[in-house]
Amino acid sequence: MNKIRTRFAPSPTGYMHIGNLRTALYCYLIAKHQNGDFLLRIEDTDQNREVDGAVQIIYDVLNETGLHYDEGPDKPGDTGPYVQSERLPIYKEYALKLIELGAAHYSFSKKETSDTQTFEMRDPDRYLSKEEIQAKLDAGEEYVIRQTIPESGTASFDDLIYGHIEVPCDTLDDNVLLKSDGYPTYNFANVVDDHLMGITDVVRGNEYLSSTPKYNLLYKAFNWDPPRYIHLPPVMKDEQHKLSKRNGDASFQDLKAEGFLSEAIINYIALLGWAPMDEEILSLDDLIKQFEIDRISKAPAIFDKTKLKWMNGVYLRKMSLDTFHDTIKHLYPKTITREADLKEVSLVLQPRLERVNKEDIKEFVDFINECLPFDANIYTHKKMKTNPYNSLEALKLSLPAMEAWEDYSDDEGMMNMQINLAKEQELKNGRIMWPIRVALSNKAFTPGGSVEIAHILGKEETIKRLKQAISDLEDYVKENPEN
Repeated sequence: MNKIRTRFAPSPTGYMHIGNLRTALYCYLIAKHQNGDFLLRIEDTDQNREVDGAVQIIYDVLNETGLHYDEGPDKPGDTGPYVQSERLPIYKEYALKLIELGAAHYSFSKKETSDTQTFEMRDPDRYLSKEEIQAKLDAGEEYVIRQTIPESGTASFDDLIYGHIEVPCDTLDDNVLLKSDGYPTYNFANVVDDHLMGITDVVRGNEYLSSTPKYNLLYKAFNWDPPRYIHLPPVMKDEQHKLSKRNGDASFQDLKAEGFLSEAIINYIALLGWAPMDEEILSLDDLIKQFEIDRISKAPAIFDKTKLKWMNGVYLRKMSLDTFHDTIKHLYPKTITREADLKEVSLVLQPRLERVNKEDIKEFVDFINECLPFDANIYTHKKMKTNPYNSLEALKLSLPAMEAWEDYSDDEGMMNMQINLAKEQELKNGRIMWPIRVALSNKAFTPGGSVEIAHILGKEETIKRLKQAISDLEDYVKENPEN
């Protein structure tokens, strides 16, 4: 059996769409699972849609996600060039060979319709005599080269996901292979390039299922062995709509900007149409070991950002604290405006954060920058058995102990101090800790409890807020006497 060779062949038309990245990932995994080669080819034959800088984006995304290719434009091998616009003489040579073989023909349709199909299934120019064709060529008439589809019979191929597919030739049109500007269409270039580059397994979206019979007719005309075909189901934004770059749906760069990790993105999109054996959290090496083609589904996959957020949170929690802190600390100057122990902030955020972005962090740390407005209702907690009245008592008991405590960086020591204080007063721990937590944050939900928040704020700010909370509660109790 020949060495497995797959290729990722994107068009440089903008950001890396999630569906494109999944195709690249599956190409990579299929090759590496069998110790094969993964190639990058830039399909830039549609010059009108090319976007400046898009090729660099492709390089950057593949590098950042770890999908390192064995051959490509910047890593040449024996089968280059790997940019289609640099292969135009090759396409011209093989298009002319197809004409000699009777599998293609010159078409002299009007220029404005030469690159699209405006007639019925058969191009009238396919019936021109050699003399008529030569006369038009001698006269300098513009032309395209079209595939000459057989008048009868069937065209077929086998797909590893969808099985055997067969269509009557009279349902296929004489599509353009080589345009009037000398550039090939995808319909032609992908066949020539895949053969000359030794591609054994073609992985692409299932929107190409209807065109593949025509590609196999080209393989047959050249007497080339066709590759194995693996057509992937679409990635959907919901049950009716596909994810689409043109519709502005999320790209890899968008997800990165939202605070998702490359590893989590790759892990998640691997599951969009492929079923792992058991665990869902899989590194790239794990995916290489597990990836079997027969576990790819025919059914469309729905992109669920909620699940991606969950998975991203798992990856953040698996980091060491130092790694997590290094990952997130660049955002602290944008979210925390007063002096605080940032390593302690990372400690309390790591179990809770799902994305590394400014907005999500702000939601957790807004109370650090300034004391939020007093809200007596937050002191009421059924499980902790607290309310504004007994919270006032608890804070008055806690203030002297918090003033006497010196080392606010000693989380364990402060925890034991608060527990002992509750024990001395014959109270549950929550009767002391919840009021302190609320007094320091004025929030019902915080990252960390009374100990961690005090550590983050430091002694001076902690004492200041405790005193303010006592004053606020005293005013509340005066205005709302306990029944």
